[in-house]
Amino acid sequence: MSSSAEPVIDANLAVALDALLTEQSVTRAAARLHTSPAAMSRTLARLRRILQDPLLVRAGQSMVPTPRAQALREETAAVVRRLGALLAPGAGVDPAVLRSTFTLQAADLVGAALAPGMVRLARQEAPGISLRFRDEELEAGSALRDGRIDLEIGSIDHVDPETLMEELVTLRMAAAVRPGHPLTEGTLTPERLAAADHVVVSRRGRFTGPLDAALAERNLRRRVAVVLPGHLAAMTLAAGSDTVCLVPTAPPGGDPSPLSDAATALGLRLLDIPLSLPPLTIGMAWHPRHAADGGHHWLRDAVRRTLGTPGGPAA
Repeated sequence: MSSSAEPVIDANLAVALDALLTEQSVTRAAARLHTSPAAMSRTLARLRRILQDPLLVRAGQSMVPTPRAQALREETAAVVRRLGALLAPGAGVDPAVLRSTFTLQAADLVGAALAPGMVRLARQEAPGISLRFRDEELEAGSALRDGRIDLEIGSIDHVDPETLMEELVTLRMAAAVRPGHPLTEGTLTPERLAAADHVVVSRRGRFTGPLDAALAERNLRRRVAVVLPGHLAAMTLAAGSDTVCLVPTAPPGGDPSPLSDAATALGLRLLDIPLSLPPLTIGMAWHPRHAADGGHHWLRDAVRRTLGTPGGPAA
């Protein structure tokens, strides 16, 4: 009993048909698709049964297409091209055609370090991209999950199990003071550092941090004159007073970090802290649904290049 169902050709058969119609040779089509002539011959036999047409017939030492095959050639090639575009990895997208707004959550200092370079890269490579920076105001795990932010950048210590994370750069903390500050004269000792007035950066209003733990090991305690929620405000205060502000900077011998640009712009002097403090690691986190997205791939790469991540593409 005959069936009225339409013949079904899967993606692999469509690709094989395109190769056969283009090459007009089982051997050459097999080489093109990295398979054996025997396997390609079986595929041709299957296509003949499905399409109820010989497709390629012997003409002397070569094979020639039937009228049905000639009619199918252009349409088959177009289908294979569309399949290739549909199944291509998202990372292969052309940034120049992107039309997206990306939301990045970062502390003010990180945002200030990223924004100039990111905007420059967007203007050069992806002019349809807009960037929106948000302060560290949202719970990153849920915000990444529900799409309120696309990327979190900073010191990340609260990653959900499904969140993807990449470390970008490891920095050290330095003491930032105005030119002419008393601490710029002579040797900076733990005692002199503890005796100075300090401004602490804390979004939660905390007065203590790793420096206090290191001082406590020497039975020293610093005086915190003020707590501010952001580094830019703290550095501005340090630039106009005798307070000391801690800022991240590159380790000795390392390349300059954009995270120190704001301190440099304010004219602050960066002094080595004569204590052992834990390093500061800046990373970025994103939700797995964006892992293969071409636009998000460009975004992550732009962050790497802006921060000068070792091993990343040159800026």
